[in-house]
Amino acid sequence: MASHIVGYPRMGPKRELKFALESFWDKKSSAEDLQKVAADLRSAIWKQMADAGIKYIPSNTFSYYDQVLDATSMLGAVPPRYGWNGGEIRFDTYFSMARGNASVPAMEMTKWFDTNYHFIVPELGPDVNFSYASHKAVDEYKEAKSLGVDTVPVLVGPVSYLLLSKPAKGVEKTFSLLSLLPKILPIYKEVILELKAAGASWIQFDEPTLVLDLDSHQLQAFTAAYADLESALSGLNVLIETYFADLTTEAYKTLVGLKGVTAYGLDLVRGTQTIDLVKAGFPEGKYLFAGVVDGRNIWANDIASSLSTLQQLEDIVGKDKLVVSTSCSLLHTAVDLVNETKLDDEIKSWLAFAAQKVVEVNALAKALAGQKDEAFFAANAAAQASRKSSPRVTNEAVQKAAAALKGSDHRRATNVSARLDAQQKKLNLPVLPTTTIGSFPQTLELRRVRREFKANKISEDNYIKAIKEEIKKVVDLQEELDIDVLVHGEPERNDMVEYFGEQLSGFAFTVNGWVQSYGSRCVKPPIIYGDVSRPKPMTVFWSSTAQSMTQRPMKGMLTGPVTILNWSFVRNDQPRFETCYQIALAIKDEVEDLEKAGINVIQIDEAALREGLPLRKSEHAFYLKWAVHSFRITNCGVQDTTQIHTHMCYSNFNDIIHSIIDMDADVITIENSRSDEKLLSVFREGVKYGAGIGPGVYDIHSPRIPSTEEIADRINKMLAVLETNILWVNPDCGLKTRKYAEVKPALNNMVAAAKLLRTQLASAK
Repeated sequence: MASHIVGYPRMGPKRELKFALESFWDKKSSAEDLQKVAADLRSAIWKQMADAGIKYIPSNTFSYYDQVLDATSMLGAVPPRYGWNGGEIRFDTYFSMARGNASVPAMEMTKWFDTNYHFIVPELGPDVNFSYASHKAVDEYKEAKSLGVDTVPVLVGPVSYLLLSKPAKGVEKTFSLLSLLPKILPIYKEVILELKAAGASWIQFDEPTLVLDLDSHQLQAFTAAYADLESALSGLNVLIETYFADLTTEAYKTLVGLKGVTAYGLDLVRGTQTIDLVKAGFPEGKYLFAGVVDGRNIWANDIASSLSTLQQLEDIVGKDKLVVSTSCSLLHTAVDLVNETKLDDEIKSWLAFAAQKVVEVNALAKALAGQKDEAFFAANAAAQASRKSSPRVTNEAVQKAAAALKGSDHRRATNVSARLDAQQKKLNLPVLPTTTIGSFPQTLELRRVRREFKANKISEDNYIKAIKEEIKKVVDLQEELDIDVLVHGEPERNDMVEYFGEQLSGFAFTVNGWVQSYGSRCVKPPIIYGDVSRPKPMTVFWSSTAQSMTQRPMKGMLTGPVTILNWSFVRNDQPRFETCYQIALAIKDEVEDLEKAGINVIQIDEAALREGLPLRKSEHAFYLKWAVHSFRITNCGVQDTTQIHTHMCYSNFNDIIHSIIDMDADVITIENSRSDEKLLSVFREGVKYGAGIGPGVYDIHSPRIPSTEEIADRINKMLAVLETNILWVNPDCGLKTRKYAEVKPALNNMVAAAKLLRTQLASAK
């Protein structure tokens, strides 16, 4: 019985690629140094899978930034502003598209389906001259082969690539991206022919958009694309991989009807109903790559249950046509449990990271082939039983409090316009008030202090002294820049979710459980294993300390319950909304303690609310109801004069704008600049927004420093569709990943732009 892995984490067990990338970007190392680190990581991944007995090992799932950007490079679809003149795309062009450079901004970045991974959105139009400009897929196949590993090259499928793209600036929004299919398929054919010539026997096309709500025209594009590719694919085994949700009946029919296709990869973890489609009919002689091992969470697989599922499928598709696989790429989980030295043995026994999931896949394949590892199955069963019966998982008081939430919608008693009036009397802010989103640069010295405190190398007194000095530096800088509503810079926090999880019950933490978010940016999601509560205040000391350093309003900075949920590895033994309500009650306690401590502006970030939106429209309403309700629970008890902010970033918000309004925050700051200000189109189309709003005026994920004039131009575009008295001026997101040499001039220009517009508005009266 065969086994398959959809994809594997790229960063390395100790984030080796992250550090190599940042060293290269900082011009501290060469391209050759970066390529050497990458090659060593790829070699280790291929060897690990081969040693584990995996038959179908993927290649070309490694990326220096993002697999969609890799596809853009392969197709030569470089926007003209990057000055590329043809030939093989090199690092300078590649990273300029990803990160921008001194003269031009980066391409838009948005969330990959409903994950916390981000991809670079292709910018396409009728005039793009596609050409075969990156041979990475073929090079990596040959590289693996030279190491004695025959791999399955993986390409982003042509239809998904186009459906995930957007019309370039200046191209009509109604332009049909699918009309470009005849232009990109010739390049795909070139790649396929080179792979065949190199000796490839299998090829995998990732077509995850098949799980979305697609119309007949979009589904027909899949049929047309693979019919066109059929002759080029002749002689190859072709796997079409889907993941993240169920397929509709129509999408399933389209998938199994594609010409030239040998195998179908299905997510049977999140696609719980897809198995019914397989039972109702599966094409004879085709392979089913059954994704029964979860690629998006860290819980050990219930392998007895998975084996039962596989045995049912075996009866349908045939013993020699069933392949055990992961539900999606393991990119979305941590790398290796072996590196976790601080997790206690009980919790550790409940978990499986990417390396362990590879072992699970192979154990299931061997069991199906009659070579069941009885000891492995027994240990897995014991771990499953331990998790179900452990007293540390359940807290009856928390469950009772969460159950009592039903029956109320937890809205503040006064409407937002009255609250804003009351807040203005107290805060006395100018028109177009300026603020930042929360974090300030995390310097090497600051990271050293936190690291040494965690390792007990410095005393708590010395740690507090160092953090207070950092806060004072950030407060003084903001006052010097004349920012209106200040933040303390979050020097005590390595990560906005990890920080809170460490102080909440029901959470566990890893040492090296890093997951790539985008580029070199990695996050270390907490593990929610049990019921959640707040034993004591979490941020009150630091926020009060910061407020004592200034007469200006100081924001209390919290992460919202939906974001904590969506950016954690969440327990899978109860519905997600129940866990979210528990977190909301814990954050509510913190909000009310901040208010009692004299903090008049409290930001509750919900950066990931949109990210958790189910992929199918039929499931949107239920998710948005409990997600928005969870946010309102956190602040329903504060006074009218306490101003509640929230922040959202890097997603398409236009389709949930009414739910955002229903959150009933006093002020929302929201990503806008990197997405060509498409957020503003909602307001141009007539949506009325009465609360405060701060669409980001510059992109913090790029080192580029915008001019005062550029920022003023952005603010003017906002003023064309938003009332002056509700508009705030702020960056897109927090500043922790930037350097002070970038932050100071950018914020200085932002404040100067706000002042310029205030003067113009005053003279126009």
